[in-house]
Amino acid sequence: MAEAGYLDTLNDNQRAAVEFGVGAEGLPPPLLVIAGAGSGKTMTLAHRVAHLLVNGADPQRILLMTFSRRAATELTRRVERITAKAMGKGVVAEALSWAGTFHAIGARILREHALSIGLHPDFSIHDREDSADLMNLCRNGLGFSSTERRFPAKGTCLAIYSRAVNSGDPLDEVLRDHFPWCAEWAEELKQLFGAYVTAKQEQNVLDYDDLLLAWAEVMSDEGFAAHIGGAWDHVLIDEYQDTNRLQARILMALKPDGRGLTVVGDDAQSIYAFRAATVRNILDFPDAFSPRADVITLDRNYRSTQPILEAANAVIGLARERYTKNLWTTRASDARPRIVTVATEADQARHFVDRILEDRETGTRLKDQAVLFRTSSHSVQLEAELTRRNVPYVKFGGLKFLDSAHVKDLLAVLRLARNPRDRVAGFRVLQLMPGIGPKAAGRILDALDLAADPLTVLREIPPPARAAADWPAFVEAMAARADWPAGLGLARAWYEPHLDRLHEDAETRHADLMQLEQIAAGFPSAEAFLTELTLDPPDATSDRAGKPLQDEDYLILSTIHSAKGQEWRSVYLLNAVDGCIPSDLGTGSSHELEEERRLLYVAMTRAKDHLTLGLPLRFYVSQQGRNGDRHVYATRTRFIPKAMLGRFEQVTWSPLPRPGATGPAPQRIDVSARMRQMWG
Repeated sequence: MAEAGYLDTLNDNQRAAVEFGVGAEGLPPPLLVIAGAGSGKTMTLAHRVAHLLVNGADPQRILLMTFSRRAATELTRRVERITAKAMGKGVVAEALSWAGTFHAIGARILREHALSIGLHPDFSIHDREDSADLMNLCRNGLGFSSTERRFPAKGTCLAIYSRAVNSGDPLDEVLRDHFPWCAEWAEELKQLFGAYVTAKQEQNVLDYDDLLLAWAEVMSDEGFAAHIGGAWDHVLIDEYQDTNRLQARILMALKPDGRGLTVVGDDAQSIYAFRAATVRNILDFPDAFSPRADVITLDRNYRSTQPILEAANAVIGLARERYTKNLWTTRASDARPRIVTVATEADQARHFVDRILEDRETGTRLKDQAVLFRTSSHSVQLEAELTRRNVPYVKFGGLKFLDSAHVKDLLAVLRLARNPRDRVAGFRVLQLMPGIGPKAAGRILDALDLAADPLTVLREIPPPARAAADWPAFVEAMAARADWPAGLGLARAWYEPHLDRLHEDAETRHADLMQLEQIAAGFPSAEAFLTELTLDPPDATSDRAGKPLQDEDYLILSTIHSAKGQEWRSVYLLNAVDGCIPSDLGTGSSHELEEERRLLYVAMTRAKDHLTLGLPLRFYVSQQGRNGDRHVYATRTRFIPKAMLGRFEQVTWSPLPRPGATGPAPQRIDVSARMRQMWG
């Protein structure tokens, strides 16, 4: 018997979303929850899952999809706590066995049905860098690296391929709208992508996009769609505004009538079009089902003060198409958001650091403050000022764990042991050994391709003379595929001498490999470990841009994209000017411009108590080596027109002279002439 009161912390709209259709006969109708910034989205979704369980839903027949493994873990923990409060006991977290990201769920489904859909269950999953390397092998094999005119680089080719796959748009449209400088290569790119797909299939690998594409193709078969979709009564999707057309296609095939389907998101926070996410999925959701899906809006904000919300509402209120909602709160304040006009980016950096340190002295920790920016390059002046004044900081958006060479090396050893046909992993691993170059590695991999028992081939093949001493240990590392997680330890033991030889900072990298081994111990198999780590890698300690002291906090620097879902007491936004936000690259079409507006809205709604927007009248634009850098004169972002300025406090700031700078400015001197005279 469930105890009353476990829903008492919810407001009326949250409770309506949680209880919608639960307890009635049959599965609930399709539901869209529009959850404004800071409105308790995660809490509401967790309560809905818990409410389903309290009312008798089978946890193993609930599919819960999020956009990060951490989000899925946190959601599951919250469900556990709520059900424990409601029922006096916890629903075992493992019982919610279908909670994860779209890509992780896709990988699991593809492995479980591999033999029925033309895949081998031991397929490898390539991350973006591995995929780009394989794309380059195909590119070179077709002779496109030696064309008279410069052919698109491997990363660009992969980006074009990924955009076409995830958006579902024809290649010609993708090139026209997003890569116009590559349009002349349309036929060659089609040939390249065909060769790339063939190479993946020959090597038994899937890339990141294949996990959705293959799943969607499986769901296009009515029999498979009914079989797979029938596994779950309830399907709940978080951050639906960030889905692409492939994900929407999968979802519609899972629940074609929408019964048991709940999606949660905020159209005003759809900011991932560069990943082919489309705001149309959430805008068109109600009309995708017949009868029309129900919509419940969460508009009470628990994060920001009312003046911040009024300014943010005004910005998003000018959007061309949106779900109407005006965020409100009971958090009153007299402090309006500030627009600070300064002469240059250097002045902006100096003023921001002044304010940040003033707030620190009055009790606001550095960790409770954040500086946001449209792109990572915008923070250069700020970082220089922070370094000059010895302010520790962490910058988000740096290298991920899997981007580190030593981590990728060790994972490649594991992948090659699991799948000897993975040529990208094979080339990487074999060339770690002295005496093995691309040609020798290619001959060895060719022999493995043709072998029924690759391990026997490795034992019998004569290695190059310089690699002979290391070869037996390498073969033993390859033979450890059946042992888990001991096999990872054996692979690490083989790799560590090469780590010492290849990297000067080997000691630090050793620690990363030990961390990797600790992570691996929590997974039941190498396949599960490699899949999860590829799809949702942990951050590396090398992400820290500054070096904060162990006992001291540090300032947060972040791109707006990386800041989504976060909150701080004080938020500073760099360069609230046209050319930065909106980016000069984001004004080519109306939908690009609307996404830039949403980016500003997301940045503003990260602030709890104080929000400051910097407006430098002059900022520098890199010309990438063409005639040096140039500065341009800026205007306030078009997303804050004159009629909106009453919602902001406007400040003009000029720097005081540096300490010791007194009297009139010195006369001009010719330093170059004086230096020449020293030797005259």
